[in-house]
Amino acid sequence: MRTENTCSHWISSSGNEGSRGSQSAIFPYWSFTKTTIAICALKLCEDSVLDLDAPIKGAAYTCRQLLAHTSGLPDYGQFPEYGRAVRAHEAPWSREKMLDLSLSKGMLFEPEQGWSYSNIGYMFVRDMIEDATGQSLGQVVSSMICRPLHLDSIEFADTREQFTKLHWRAAANYDPLWVYHGCLIGNAADAARLLHGLFSGDLLRRDTLRLMIDTKLLGGPLPGRPWSQCGYALGLMSGSIDGIGRSIGHSGAGPFCVNAVYHFPDVDDPITVASFTGGIDEGKAEFAAVALVR
Repeated sequence: MRTENTCSHWISSSGNEGSRGSQSAIFPYWSFTKTTIAICALKLCEDSVLDLDAPIKGAAYTCRQLLAHTSGLPDYGQFPEYGRAVRAHEAPWSREKMLDLSLSKGMLFEPEQGWSYSNIGYMFVRDMIEDATGQSLGQVVSSMICRPLHLDSIEFADTREQFTKLHWRAAANYDPLWVYHGCLIGNAADAARLLHGLFSGDLLRRDTLRLMIDTKLLGGPLPGRPWSQCGYALGLMSGSIDGIGRSIGHSGAGPFCVNAVYHFPDVDDPITVASFTGGIDEGKAEFAAVALVR
């Protein structure tokens, strides 16, 4: 698998750490942001501020179901109108317009009666976090994750100006408000250190981490991707790869770049890898991460 124009960083349990590509380049984390949202929600559960299984007022689903993509909520990414508007560099739709379109045909299924990836579900978890703390998601991520782990490059992006400093030229034409649950940006090293910190026990209690990685298996191999078995936990894509074992983390994709941030706990020296590359094929970033492990 060719991995040119890829920037990667890795850190192992023994302390071996290294990089390929620019160490200063800043990238959008895309859906790896979901992992940080889940961490923040679970930390609030540890403090008895949120309840994973309490019914959400006015809804049939719970916070746990939102995090696991089992709520039955649809996703705006499935609508051609969304893709056309993003490609045309239009101003992001209002929350109301996005929800009107996305929910126009109702829920996909009753909670727990299926699985379907939903950015809207994570937007609602973001709402819960901000309502519970009285702070913005960016402030919560900073205080709960970035400051304890000394991740200085990570910030919450909500302006086009912030995207102009990203590694990819095409980023200057993108408005991060199109990502309704929010989008973090940062370098590859801090992405790897964030996930490494999670699995090192620096962010959540052991019992909470076990809860977070409890996986719903969804299927076998995916064409063009390294997975032999696929599943989803809470804010974590979780499956296995032949010859390596379990792979737990998150991939992300946007209109001009992709990423894969994963922890591989079954190798002799468990390792966390973050890989960022151009294009729209998440498999390319995933294969780049796997190549470093092999």
